[in-house]
Amino acid sequence: MSKTLPGVLFLLLLICAALGSLLLAVSMGSSSLSITDAWQSLNGAGDPMLAELIRDLRFPRALTAFGTGAALAIAGVLLQVLLRNPLADPYILGTSGGAAAAALTAMTLGISGLLLDVFAFCGALGSTLLVFALARSDGAWTTGRLLLTGVVAAAGWGALITLLLALAPDTNLRGMLFWLMGDFSYISNPWPSLLAAAFAIIAGLALARSLNVLATGEQQASLLGVAVVPLRTSLYFLSSLLTAIAVTTAGTIGFVGLVIPHLVRLVTGADHRIVVPCSALAGGTLLVLADLVSRTIVAPQQLPVGAITAAIGVPLFLLLLRKSQPVAA
Repeated sequence: MSKTLPGVLFLLLLICAALGSLLLAVSMGSSSLSITDAWQSLNGAGDPMLAELIRDLRFPRALTAFGTGAALAIAGVLLQVLLRNPLADPYILGTSGGAAAAALTAMTLGISGLLLDVFAFCGALGSTLLVFALARSDGAWTTGRLLLTGVVAAAGWGALITLLLALAPDTNLRGMLFWLMGDFSYISNPWPSLLAAAFAIIAGLALARSLNVLATGEQQASLLGVAVVPLRTSLYFLSSLLTAIAVTTAGTIGFVGLVIPHLVRLVTGADHRIVVPCSALAGGTLLVLADLVSRTIVAPQQLPVGAITAAIGVPLFLLLLRKSQPVAA
């Protein structure tokens, strides 16, 4: 009970923070509004032009950033349990790189829409399976080998992405580069990322008890009746799907899936019934605020949101390297 109560309180605080970040996102920009005016515009009151600005541009962008951040955070939760290491995330393991390389390949071929999402998902899943296959030794794998293999795979995908950018037409190069570093500028439909985040939360909560057991070790999980192989397969597919949706929505955004789950565990403990929703809320809030900074700090020019998350994530990542610990409950 001592862990659950702080977890519930932290969850309530994160809900308030998420709502506050969304209100800030719709009220701040080239035309700043008070939070009261922004709320009235969302409800259809106030100046019609400002209401249209908020409902058609700022609010969909903020919701998309929130859904993308939540999806990346939950993907990080799943991968950290799978590897039982707090330094695992889609960015470090090459999952994001595989999705980005496949998506850029599709763009180079003139592919868009749903087929682009399919390419990204196949790239994310293929990269994940490749890393786990290469990390196997004598029929088993260790978290250290997985992380090292993931780092090498990420470097390889980075080289392929560089090659694709070098071969891309000059007219498409700037847009591809900006998208690759994280961009919500052209978002009009937030539902794909929001639905992905909602599905991930529901799936994560459904798997929470199994995740708690798996975090203690696969052998212990098998002894306690957890079907380890199907669970691992589910985690592969779910984390790859979430990463692919995030990449096709906003490009490669690193460090959200790395730092958020670990920091949530430091506050609430390792019960995934609390970790999953708290990570989703914290990841979504972080990315909403990062996107807000990216479009206001040097307005009217916009910065890549991935650069903002990296500026936050790099020092935290170095701190985690010094204080690395297992994910077990």
